[in-house]
Formats: sequence, C-alpha cells, structure tokens
Amino acid sequence: MTTMNTNLFLGDKVKLSNVRDEDAEIMVKWGEDAEYLRNVDTEIAFPKNKELLSTEGKMDSNEVYFRLRTIDGDRLIGFVTIHSIEWNNRTGLMAIGIVDSTYRNIGYGSDALKLILRYAFHELNLDRVGLEVIEYNQGGIKAYERVGFLQEGRKRSVVYRDGKRYDIIVMGILRTEWESIHSI
Repeated sequence: MTTMNTNLFLGDKVKLSNVRDEDAEIMVKWGEDAEYLRNVDTEIAFPKNKELLSTEGKMDSNEVYFRLRTIDGDRLIGFVTIHSIEWNNRTGLMAIGIVDSTYRNIGYGSDALKLILRYAFHELNLDRVGLEVIEYNQGGIKAYERVGFLQEGRKRSVVYRDGKRYDIIVMGILRTEWESIHSI
C-alpha cells in the first residue's frame, strides 16, 4: 500500500494546529472585532471570555477543530472546523474564521480551505462538506467558490443586521468535485 507523501497539517501558508493555553488571551482580544463576529456567525456579536473560549476544541466524535497558525512565525490567525459530522452519510459542515485581519484577503483563508478539505476527504473519508455563509460576506463566498464550493441554495431573510434582512447562502462540495479540481 502506498500513502500520500503530504503532511496533513501543513499548507503553503498555514498549518492546522491544536488548541494551546496561550491562545485564549489572543482570542479574547479578537472577540472585540465586530466585523469578524458579524461575518463568522449569525448569532449576536458578543465577546467571549477565557472560560468560554477554553471549551472550544474539546474532543467530540462528530467534530474536528483546529486552530490556524502561520507556517512562518507560528502566529495564531484563526480557526477551522468540520462539525456535525454524520459518519453513516459521510458528510460534515465546515466553519472557518481568519480572525486576525492582517491575514485576510491575502491567501491565508484559501490555503486553509484547501488544507481542511484535503483533511476532510482524505483523512476523515467524507464524501461531502457543506457550509452556510451570510450573503454580505462576499470575500468568504469568493474564497469558497475558488476552492470548488458550489452554491446550492439559500435561506431567505435569516439574518437581521443594522435594520436590514440578509439571506444565508448554502454551499457544498463533493469529494469527486474536489479531486477533479485539486491534485491529490
């Protein structure tokens, strides 16, 4: 049997890493970034304290959670997770956040997406990964489409922000689509 000669946890710019104790201090500061909070979730933008943040990344049989760090300098810049995994159906949902704004819109998110999808399809053996994104998060939508996600539908008028209603875009990618786009 031959195996891929690729490190599952290293991309070109980022690496998937475990949760470290010192992360909580940094992430508390990130909780003050309203733009990030309003793009990553439909919940009320509200900063988390260290106690809440310490529960992230706990072992769960239906979720894999990683912190994103730069390869150059080992700097914490965000997180990525495959959650709500249905092992019998070989599906899961993805969430990602490049929280440190210095690293947005310069390829770190795209690299992280390629890395987590390779992990989802080749290590977790999933056949489908889905996600939901708020329609005003155009940067996120473009990044998802660049790595092969397709828009599958929308949930109308789900998010209410600043006196306006927004749709949720439902996106997904199949393993066969991923493998036809990206070298294995």
